Order: sequence, then structure tokens, then C-alpha cells
Amino acid sequence: MWQTAAAELGKAKYIHIKDAEDSQLGIYDRPLPCFGCGIGWFSFLLGFICPLMWYYATILYFGNYYRKDPRERAGLAASAIAAMTCSVVLVVVLVFLLLTRSLHRVS
Repeated sequence: MWQTAAAELGKAKYIHIKDAEDSQLGIYDRPLPCFGCGIGWFSFLLGFICPLMWYYATILYFGNYYRKDPRERAGLAASAIAAMTCSVVLVVVLVFLLLTRSLHRVS
């Protein structure tokens, strides 16, 4: 029984799914926009100069922009994390400044 199954398996014909001469590019073979690194990573890097780019990429991330191209997901997520970190740092600094200013007025 096992020998016949192995013999039948060896006789199976294989069909080429894609021709080797076919030059049509796949959906993920095309380069990413923004100098090949994608909108997410480009926004992440540019965010150190202009932090509003992190918030732009966060909107794209929560708007499921990465469904068009899953390669964008990591960069958009990194930008969302950077935007959250920037927001937390700004809130802490503002609270600290307001508290120190109010303490100086009291004394």
C-alpha cells in the first residue's frame, strides 16, 4: 500500500504557476515611495526635524493605509510610537513648567 502511494507520488505532473520569462512585476516588487523607504519610515526620520510628520503618519496608520502595502506597517507604527512619546514628553514638560511657575508666584 505504501509503495503504491510513493510510486503514484513520483508520477505526479507539476504545472508551472508562473513562466520564468514573464516580466510582469508583482504587487510588492515595485519600490516604495519616498526614496524607497516608504512613507512611514520617511515620516519617522523627517519627524525629528518636524514632529508634525509623526502625527501625519499616525493618522495614516490608524486609517489602515498599510492595507495598500503591508511593507508600510512597521514605519507607520514607529511614527505612531514616536508621536505618542513626543506627546507624553510635551505634557510632562508643560506640567512641570506650570507647577514651577505657580510655586514661584506663591512664594
